[in-house]
Amino acid sequence: MIDITRRTFVISSLGLVGSSLLPRFVWAANGKPMPAKPLWTLPQNTSALAPREQLQFDFGWQFAFGNGEDPTKDFGFGFGQSDFSKTGTFKIATTEFNADGWRALHLPHDWAVELPFVHDDKGDEDDRMTSHGYKPLGRRYPATSVGWYRRVFDIPESDRGRRIWIEFDGVMRDIVVFVNGCFIGRHDDGYTSFRFDLTDFLNYGGKNVVVVRVDASFGDGWFYEGAGIYRHVWLTKMDAVHVRQWESVVRPTLHGDAATLELATVVDNDNAHPANASLEWTIVDAGGHTVAQATSPAQTIAPNASSDYRATVTVNNPTLWSLEEPHLYTAHVKVSVDGKLLDGERVPFGIRTAVFDSDRGFFLNGKPVKIQGTCNHQDHAGVGAALPDRLQAFRIGVLQGMGCNAVRTSHNMPTPEWVEACDRMGMLMMCETRQMSSNPSGMQQLDTMVKRYRNSPSIIIWSIGNEEFKLQKGELAPQGARIATAMVERCHELDPTRVVSAAVNGDNEQGVSDALDIIGFNYHIDYPDGFHKKHPKRAVYGSETSSAISTRGEYASDPSKNTVNSYDGVVEWGETPEQWWTYYGTREWLAGGFAWTGFDYRGEPTPYGWPSTSSQFGIVDLCGFPKDYYYYYKAWWRNEPSLHVFPHWNWQGKEGQDISVWAYTNLDEVELLLNGKSLGVKKVPHLGHVEWKVAYAPGVIEARGRRNGQVVLTERRETTGPAQKLRLSADRAEISADGQDVAILTVEALDDHGRLVPTANNKLAFRISGKGQLIGVGNGNPNCLESDKEPKRSLFHGLAQLIVQSTDETGQVLVEAVEEDATGRPLRSASLAIKTSKPASSAGRAG
Repeated sequence: MIDITRRTFVISSLGLVGSSLLPRFVWAANGKPMPAKPLWTLPQNTSALAPREQLQFDFGWQFAFGNGEDPTKDFGFGFGQSDFSKTGTFKIATTEFNADGWRALHLPHDWAVELPFVHDDKGDEDDRMTSHGYKPLGRRYPATSVGWYRRVFDIPESDRGRRIWIEFDGVMRDIVVFVNGCFIGRHDDGYTSFRFDLTDFLNYGGKNVVVVRVDASFGDGWFYEGAGIYRHVWLTKMDAVHVRQWESVVRPTLHGDAATLELATVVDNDNAHPANASLEWTIVDAGGHTVAQATSPAQTIAPNASSDYRATVTVNNPTLWSLEEPHLYTAHVKVSVDGKLLDGERVPFGIRTAVFDSDRGFFLNGKPVKIQGTCNHQDHAGVGAALPDRLQAFRIGVLQGMGCNAVRTSHNMPTPEWVEACDRMGMLMMCETRQMSSNPSGMQQLDTMVKRYRNSPSIIIWSIGNEEFKLQKGELAPQGARIATAMVERCHELDPTRVVSAAVNGDNEQGVSDALDIIGFNYHIDYPDGFHKKHPKRAVYGSETSSAISTRGEYASDPSKNTVNSYDGVVEWGETPEQWWTYYGTREWLAGGFAWTGFDYRGEPTPYGWPSTSSQFGIVDLCGFPKDYYYYYKAWWRNEPSLHVFPHWNWQGKEGQDISVWAYTNLDEVELLLNGKSLGVKKVPHLGHVEWKVAYAPGVIEARGRRNGQVVLTERRETTGPAQKLRLSADRAEISADGQDVAILTVEALDDHGRLVPTANNKLAFRISGKGQLIGVGNGNPNCLESDKEPKRSLFHGLAQLIVQSTDETGQVLVEAVEEDATGRPLRSASLAIKTSKPASSAGRAG
């Protein structure tokens, strides 16, 4: 519960409401491949939930561009003013329409990442393109800002009498939905989930057509957001008497060696007659063993009405959800009418406590935990905003490899798979809404986010916004205070177990800050000490910190090349990793913070403009390849011994010139050697680094890290020869043949001795055969203008990434990387086979 008086907050409540998806894979915390096996399993009797079906609706779509200006190029949409005057008149959404020229594809899909880069060099106009990554979207680009999606599907006669919904996890951005010629509805923000009831519009026992027009002329943010149906779509079928969407809540409270679970949900009766409905709750642990049961007594629900149901159960000796052991329980909710099972859902949740204390920081399950967080946008190399589910866990694994234990969903409601992966893998979350406003749209976005995710074990903070300068200080500060109060109160109403905050770039002395449960500072490490002294009962953390910048593999800042050095690059308002963590990591009362950013992202190519198309804020690049800063965090955020020395040692032409050599380590001291000769031993300052100036000579630099006088780790950087070989490796040797799973492949350039060539930028081509397809490529170069979708890519400092997706057939996928000469003759190549196997479990698909 929340003790507002003391400003100390205890949080306990976890789970993921209404998810019927089973986990398909596991991933090691360090990002290394592990055998595919479930992290948790559901009991064998789950067929008892069969009355409800949640079917994947991602397959079998067609796509075509429309036009935001000319209705003759937009399938006649808006040609006159009578389009919506009669129901059933939209021919494009009927079987009579000829879609032969449309492109076949599966969802999720981001058409923005497929578009070419655009640079018009027109001053302010070009500046507005910069933040979104120079993609031709917006009202100036009507031919590429509107897309149409179309799907034909079957509904059996046996579905008559059920309620049937189409559910979208997220679409960018303004959409109109039609089914069987009929207008169904609209939605106009790019991040919240939404759905439409299709029951009255379907053709039972025959063909049906759904069409979605997506207009990405307007966005929601100032960063790359993509375009299209970039998250999953579902077709959900249920009885007229059913559990209402996102209303099932499990709230645990710990009492010694037991946990009391307060269970609540809402049951709707969409029939024209009353229903005598009862509710049964079954709690199972991660192994599928029943640990508690309860029944909510039958109630008579009036026609087209609803009733609230509650129950309480006790779980003895619960296994707590933690960073080290993210144990998930599942509540099975079953609705019966007159003894007949009609509906049900599964609600994964966890049991844990969380406390924000103004004097001692953050506690998870009674143990102090420093928030070692990163802010992250949602795009990735090769696929833009349309990430396959596997990539969510891959990205978490990369972050956990450096000791990151928390993520902030900057700056929007996250995709469900990101939240689910955090729940499964033990990653804390600050969950942020997009629009900071108490207007109907802003409150609807907030409601959707909190309701959908309020049972998630990973979420410890709700964030109502980011850097709303006008609402924070000045003339609009009074309005900001009222807006924030309304949003905070709504969060408390929907979820009284979690704290509410916002990312504030200011002193937090007025405006939105007054209403917040805990105080987040963006940058400005000159503010928290004074704030804490003045407001000792308010818990404080860093909602956005650092903004260090670097280009992977580059060791000099060169504006002519748009590169930033990897030693101490930082924007003028930010701090290096050492600066911000030395501050937040040494004050017990600070809960920790979130560095900007974990991954590079498209758009905001700070500090340069064109031809930079992505940011350089990331601790890892767009592909997830670590930059040198990654190893600073690994040294001070993880417990095991760590040592990293940089830069590389390929400096031909700089013989005799001084090269800065740095080492990040959590050991006591480091000795550096050049070609076997010691250059001295240096003590490692707490939360710092050591460095030398070394006159370059080809050969080997070697760092020897010692603890208590003993060498614990050794790291070498060798002068390599030119690239002579290619090597392909994959995060996993086997993936599921479900048409969705992916393998993330790395291609490296090696010299004759098998050493990575850190300066190689060779151009490669890729060939994919067998039971898979290439869905994206990348190399982490913020200045690369090559396509993310074509089967070719240049290496960047010796590395590139391929994302290969399975088909729904078992077998293998053969991946080849080839470097060709000017005539197309192969110079060198590498190949790798990925096995595709029948999935252990998967959601059903709509016809």
